This record gives sequence, structure tokens and C-alpha cells, in this order.
Amino acid sequence: MRKGIYILPSLFTTGNALCGFYAIIASINGMASELLGNQDAYRKWLIYAAYAIILGAVFDCFDGKVARTTKTTSRFGVEFDSLADLVTFGVAPGVLVYIWALKPYGKVGWIASFLFVICGALRLARYNVQTTGVKSKYFTGLPIPAAAGVVASLVIFYFSYWQSLEGIFRYRGILTVIVVYVVALLMVSTLKFRSFSGVETSKSKHFNVLIAIIFFIFIVIMKPNMMLFLMVWGYFFIALAEALYLFIREKTALPEGEKGTAFEGRRRIYRRKIRKNEDYGTDQNI
Repeated sequence: MRKGIYILPSLFTTGNALCGFYAIIASINGMASELLGNQDAYRKWLIYAAYAIILGAVFDCFDGKVARTTKTTSRFGVEFDSLADLVTFGVAPGVLVYIWALKPYGKVGWIASFLFVICGALRLARYNVQTTGVKSKYFTGLPIPAAAGVVASLVIFYFSYWQSLEGIFRYRGILTVIVVYVVALLMVSTLKFRSFSGVETSKSKHFNVLIAIIFFIFIVIMKPNMMLFLMVWGYFFIALAEALYLFIREKTALPEGEKGTAFEGRRRIYRRKIRKNEDYGTDQNI
């Protein structure tokens, strides 16, 4: 029985890796279909690849939670999860984005794709080295599943709305190169991105959360591709704005020693003013 419990988190991780492998195969099939002139099959395979990456993120979200809930966390699980993440959120998006938009740009295209993969690998390696097992409110660098989600949701959005937004998507190659470079560099940055793994919801808010989830599911069912794009990119921009705010605040804050000195100085001045007012019998507020 205990062995079965230990296997459970690994099953989710295996599902994650399977999604990544399928995304790579689907992307290759899409490229083959394009070469054969079958645009419908090309579109279908690349959408399948993008959705496989998103599904892999769902598996990745649950494997760690299952391991913690069943108290079966292990070093093996951490390493296995990282390898699966590299396939699903590193290699698969790199292949997908190259076939979809970067292939016509030659070296610039494949270098951008490789940069995404290698930055994802570095991000995972750094996380494994720095992880302490203690829940934190922030990740150092953009999480690789979020980076992969940005790429995958962009592909899905393009194939869903490219006809109505043809003017913008005419420059999809240049825009994609910029997006890939920015996302790749954010993964290896030291910016702090919010983590929702440690968020606790009080019992009094459970009903409101349930209503919000039901409403959200309804909207997703009505407009799944649009909602997926808005969710992923909404998180990306909000998290990036918060990360930049924290970075600026940290850089402009006084060092600890100076903070203490400034605070003590203000407190001494305040006390002197209080004593002075008491000596003169005044009742004014300082």
C-alpha cells in the first residue's frame, strides 16, 4: 500500500513528461503537414502541441501537491520532476515556437528557440540548488511553466483569431522573437515572481471562492481559447509588474544599518520635542 502511495506523485510527473513528448511529436507532424501543403493539418497539429503543453502544466501543478499531501516527497521526485519540466516546458515550447513562427528567420530563429530551452534548464537547475523545502511567497525568476504557457497560449490565440487580427499577426515573427527573448531572460533573472503554492484560503471565504471558480469555468467553456490567453498573459503582466516594483523598492531602500540609524535619529528628535513641550506645559501634538 505504501509503495502505491509513493508511486502516485510520479504518475503525475510521468503524465507531464508524456504531454511534453506528445507536444514535440505534434509540432513535427505540423511541420511535415506544412511542407506537404496541408494547412488545416498544420494548424491542427500545432494547436494539439500547444494544448499538450498546457495539460502538462496541470499535471505539474498536482504532482508536488500530491507528494506533500501523502508525505512522499523525495530527492528522486524533485529530480524526476525537473527532467519532465525540461521536456514539457523547455524543449517542447522551443520546438513549437520555432516551427510556428521562427523557422523563416534562420539562425536568429533557432538561436531564440535554443535560448528559451537553455534558460529553462538553468532556471530549473537553480531552483533545485536553492530549494529548501520551505514554502515561499516568491520564485526567483519567472517559473518555467509560466514561460511555456506564454508561448503555448500565444500559438492557440493566433490560430483562433488570426483572421480578425491579421494586421498585427503580419509581424508575428518579429513579435515572437521579442517575446521569446524577454521570457527566456526573465527565467534566469533575479526578479521575484509571486508563487501561489503557499496561498491559504480561510474557511469563511471558501463559498466565495467556489462561486468564483464556477463562474470562471463557465466563462472558460464559453470562450476557452480567449480565456486561456487572458489568464496566462494576465498572470504574466501582473507578476512582471509586481516583480519590477519589488526590484525597484529593494534598490531604492536604505541598507539595514542606515535604516536603523535614520530611525533612531528620528526617534531621538521626537523624544526631545515631547520633553520640550512637557517643560513648557503645552499640549500640542507632534
